[in-house]
Amino acid sequence: MRQANHELVVPTPGQGLHEITRDVVGWVASTGISTGLLTLFVRHTSCSLLIQENAAPAARRDLERYFAKLAPESRT
Repeated sequence: MRQANHELVVPTPGQGLHEITRDVVGWVASTGISTGLLTLFVRHTSCSLLIQENAAPAARRDLERYFAKLAPESRT
Protein backbone atom coordinates (compact mmCIF):
# COMPACT_ATOMS: atom_id res chain seq x y z
CA MET A 1 0.00 0.00 0.00
CA ARG A 2 1.36 3.40 -1.01
CA GLN A 3 0.92 6.48 1.14
CA ALA A 4 1.64 10.14 0.54
CA ASN A 5 1.30 13.29 2.59
CA HIS A 6 1.56 16.97 1.84
CA GLU A 7 1.01 20.30 3.53
CA LEU A 8 -1.14 22.60 1.43
CA VAL A 9 -0.96 26.25 2.45
CA VAL A 10 -4.00 28.28 1.41
CA PRO A 11 -3.51 32.03 1.78
CA THR A 12 -6.88 33.71 2.17
CA PRO A 13 -7.88 37.36 2.07
CA GLY A 14 -10.26 36.84 4.98
CA GLN A 15 -13.64 35.40 5.79
CA GLY A 16 -15.47 33.51 3.06
CA LEU A 17 -15.47 30.33 1.02
CA HIS A 18 -12.19 29.60 -0.75
CA GLU A 19 -11.95 27.06 -3.55
CA ILE A 20 -9.06 24.59 -3.11
CA THR A 21 -10.20 21.84 -5.49
CA ARG A 22 -7.62 22.62 -8.20
CA ASP A 23 -4.77 22.52 -5.64
CA VAL A 24 -5.93 19.23 -4.11
CA VAL A 25 -6.57 17.56 -7.48
CA GLY A 26 -3.15 18.70 -8.72
CA TRP A 27 -1.37 17.25 -5.72
CA VAL A 28 -3.27 13.95 -5.86
CA ALA A 29 -2.41 13.62 -9.56
CA SER A 30 1.26 14.27 -8.81
CA THR A 31 1.37 11.31 -6.39
CA GLY A 32 0.50 8.80 -9.11
CA ILE A 33 -2.06 7.20 -6.78
CA SER A 34 -5.34 6.59 -8.61
CA THR A 35 -7.42 4.78 -5.99
CA GLY A 36 -7.53 5.33 -2.27
CA LEU A 37 -8.67 7.49 0.60
CA LEU A 38 -7.96 11.21 0.86
CA THR A 39 -8.03 12.80 4.30
CA LEU A 40 -7.96 16.59 4.62
CA PHE A 41 -7.11 18.09 8.00
CA VAL A 42 -7.42 21.78 8.85
CA ARG A 43 -5.24 23.12 11.65
CA HIS A 44 -6.90 26.51 12.08
CA THR A 45 -9.50 26.53 14.83
CA SER A 46 -11.95 28.83 13.04
CA CYS A 47 -11.73 27.09 9.69
CA SER A 48 -13.92 24.31 8.32
CA LEU A 49 -14.00 22.16 5.23
CA LEU A 50 -17.14 22.23 3.13
CA ILE A 51 -17.78 19.80 0.30
CA GLN A 52 -20.06 21.32 -2.30
CA GLU A 53 -20.73 20.11 -5.83
CA ASN A 54 -21.10 23.63 -7.29
CA ALA A 55 -24.27 22.62 -9.14
CA ALA A 56 -25.64 26.17 -9.26
CA PRO A 57 -23.53 29.32 -9.62
CA ALA A 58 -25.54 31.07 -6.88
CA ALA A 59 -24.96 28.26 -4.36
CA ARG A 60 -21.66 29.71 -3.13
CA ARG A 61 -23.19 33.17 -2.59
CA ASP A 62 -26.16 31.60 -0.79
CA LEU A 63 -23.84 29.69 1.54
CA GLU A 64 -21.74 32.78 2.26
CA ARG A 65 -24.89 34.78 3.14
CA TYR A 66 -26.14 31.94 5.34
CA PHE A 67 -22.85 31.68 7.25
CA ALA A 68 -22.67 35.48 7.62
CA LYS A 69 -26.07 35.39 9.34
CA LEU A 70 -25.25 32.27 11.37
CA ALA A 71 -21.89 33.54 12.65
CA PRO A 72 -21.49 37.27 11.99
CA GLU A 73 -18.00 38.77 12.11
CA SER A 74 -19.07 41.14 14.91
CA ARG A 75 -22.20 41.99 16.87
CA THR A 76 -22.10 45.75 16.25
